[in-house]
Amino acid sequence: MWWRCLEVVTSCPTAPLPTSPHFCERDVTLCKTLKLVSRNTVRHRFTMRETTLLLMLVCLLLGLSQAARQGQDIRCGACRALVDEMEWAISQIDPKKMIQTGSFRINPDGSQSIREVPLARSEGNLLELMESVCERMEDYGESTDSSTDRKSYIRVKSRSGEPMDLSEAALDSRVTASLRFACETIVEQNEDEIIEFFAHETDNVKDKLCSKRTDLCDHALKMPHDEL
Repeated sequence: MWWRCLEVVTSCPTAPLPTSPHFCERDVTLCKTLKLVSRNTVRHRFTMRETTLLLMLVCLLLGLSQAARQGQDIRCGACRALVDEMEWAISQIDPKKMIQTGSFRINPDGSQSIREVPLARSEGNLLELMESVCERMEDYGESTDSSTDRKSYIRVKSRSGEPMDLSEAALDSRVTASLRFACETIVEQNEDEIIEFFAHETDNVKDKLCSKRTDLCDHALKMPHDEL
């Protein structure tokens, strides 16, 4: 929405700032800078070249601000989608199936450090799931919140094959490619944390992993747990 600010300010240096909810605090600050540049142009009669360069610089900063928010939305959406896909894959394995883990080496007292854990939440199974989980990002589309202009990501392909309502989702191969790359980066950089959370039954993994532990989401704590 920064171009709207530029239109307002350059057309009338005394015009009020836009009050759209799409503007974040950083955008408002940069818009104020635009107004200051425009007013100084009138007051001090800056040359056209100087004014153009100043406006281009401020517009570049506004563009970078918007790009940063889009990148954050992608990373947050990828993390939350990853959690959903991991939880679904775990739920498909019989919780009664157990596997022995630990060392089969005999201890000095004659015992062995072996314990049984659910197969679904064993480290080996979690690592296997993490190898393919990011492929599922191709099943997601992008949705835009009209009140905040923030992006979220929702499943557009049903796991059961049933048709889904796609009216609020935009399908874009570039978006799914970015989502998959973000997912792969998250898995690579946070493998230990992902295993830690999924090795045990944990509530609200999305918030705990994506917001509190990794800080990938700045607004996820305000979102319902069934959203991405």
